[in-house]
Amino acid sequence: MTLVYGLITGILFGILLQKAQVLRYDKQVGAMRFLDMTIFKFMLSSIIVSSIGIYLLNDMGFVKLSVKGTEVGAQILGGSLFGVGWALLGYCPGTAVGALGEGRLDGFWGIIGMLCGAALYAEAYPFIKAKILPLGNFGKATLPQALGVSHWLVIIVFAVITLAMFFLFEKKKV
Repeated sequence: MTLVYGLITGILFGILLQKAQVLRYDKQVGAMRFLDMTIFKFMLSSIIVSSIGIYLLNDMGFVKLSVKGTEVGAQILGGSLFGVGWALLGYCPGTAVGALGEGRLDGFWGIIGMLCGAALYAEAYPFIKAKILPLGNFGKATLPQALGVSHWLVIIVFAVITLAMFFLFEKKKV
């Protein structure tokens, strides 16, 4: 049943990506050049809604969070590779798959790149595990834990900051 839930939410997320027009190459390039904030608005809205939903379900006992460790070295390396790939292709992994689903073949090359990158990562994993993952390992820490505050306070502050950014984006017409 978990796979069915994943399939349904994946399809719904794909529909939302398409409706928000974030699968369009010009929106991707506009985001990288800070000229079009559509993708940032979509991502930040998704983060806020997801945070509220996940923590509400967690607080009600319907789900149990499994926090992944904070490993700064791995996150810097992975984030850098992600950013370079996004800049070169003009799509992030999810939007590359969505673009291919819309019939745009340029997304195909991103998917091939992701598969090649996954294979290279699998080959390099012993080295990465020994040399990169230990760099900046803070364990299974969350921002609310690090700050010593309720997760709801962090979510509210993030939502307020995000709404202020949205207001600024609209004022600047980006």
